[in-house]
Amino acid sequence: MIQGQNIVCIANSNWFGNYAKSTVQILERLARTNNVLFVEYPYTISDLIKGGDTIPKKRLLGIEKRLQKFKTDSDTSVYDLVVPPVLPVYFLKNEKLFKWFFALNTFIYKHEVKRAIRKLNFGNPVLITAFNPFYGLAMDGNLGEKIHIYYCYDGVEAGFFGQRIFKFEEEFSKKAKAIITTSDFLLTSKLSLNPSCYVVKNGVDFPAFSAHAKTDVHKRTRKRVGYIGTLDPRFDIDTVEYAISRLTDFDFEFTGDMRNETLRNRLSKYPNVFFYQPVKPKEVPSLLARYDVGIIPYLVNDVNKNIYPLKINEYLAVGVPVVMNAFAVLPEFENVVSIAEDKFDFAKKLKFEVTTDNNQKISTRIDFASQNSWEARAVQFGEIIKQLI
Repeated sequence: MIQGQNIVCIANSNWFGNYAKSTVQILERLARTNNVLFVEYPYTISDLIKGGDTIPKKRLLGIEKRLQKFKTDSDTSVYDLVVPPVLPVYFLKNEKLFKWFFALNTFIYKHEVKRAIRKLNFGNPVLITAFNPFYGLAMDGNLGEKIHIYYCYDGVEAGFFGQRIFKFEEEFSKKAKAIITTSDFLLTSKLSLNPSCYVVKNGVDFPAFSAHAKTDVHKRTRKRVGYIGTLDPRFDIDTVEYAISRLTDFDFEFTGDMRNETLRNRLSKYPNVFFYQPVKPKEVPSLLARYDVGIIPYLVNDVNKNIYPLKINEYLAVGVPVVMNAFAVLPEFENVVSIAEDKFDFAKKLKFEVTTDNNQKISTRIDFASQNSWEARAVQFGEIIKQLI
């Protein structure tokens, strides 16, 4: 494991929340032998006004300390920084206006990050930008970093940021010292922009999940299909609705942040469908173990080709069979999970996995997931940093 480095992460998420994040999982383990500063997603004034309980409002306003140190779930210590609220700018169509206001945002952001670096004596840090090309590009060469790594864990899309995201992401990909991706598809696509590319795939907190692993097939008449995660536009509603309408003796449970109301509107009419609020990451393992089968029903499109789904190893670590769409090329899982080619095949494979499950398959899944622990991924990530340094 790499040791004695000051690591600063320019993140595109917060540290806490209702789902596991690969950036958090890697950094909290690197913090065993290194100093880590996690700079949270730059919240806007709009987030401050409209945001819910997950927005650190007191820290944004400076009522509570913006820079805090806390213990992680891996029993390590990490520094967490919330910068003052910035202006919402991505909606702007005029590029001159966008550049002017974004420059103001980055001035605020850089000032606060540099102040934290000085306070912590984090000179000459390893800078990791985690899927935040806008701020990553703006900070490049401005924080006294020894190297700057782009941690790319998803494919970019216009949606929230507009078409400009593609230009920023391409420029940052070329400028970064190296890119670490989470899937083979992302690796291949980034190699055309930067020859120094690596892949560290997503993992699982194996000790936490295996502690709740199934020891036997559930004995019940109505089988339970489960999904835990964000319910967003990536979700293939047509495929799932077809399965729900055909498998009336199966109950379908969806737990997570609802970001796609069309999904709720279309599926809530079925008596065998149940929606639940997000749960804390610590509650996920025991909840997953209740299922007879887990699903990953992402749409098959160009963006989702980039995904190495974090939840796949979580399902397997508790012994639960998995049925997923063929949205990405994941050859390592072909003999462990069921990959459906269409909605008819999806429903068919759900029934197959439930009716053929047994104790040997449960054990095989758990053994497979044990090889994909976050501990192993963090070591791999750290070795890449050491090599680059």
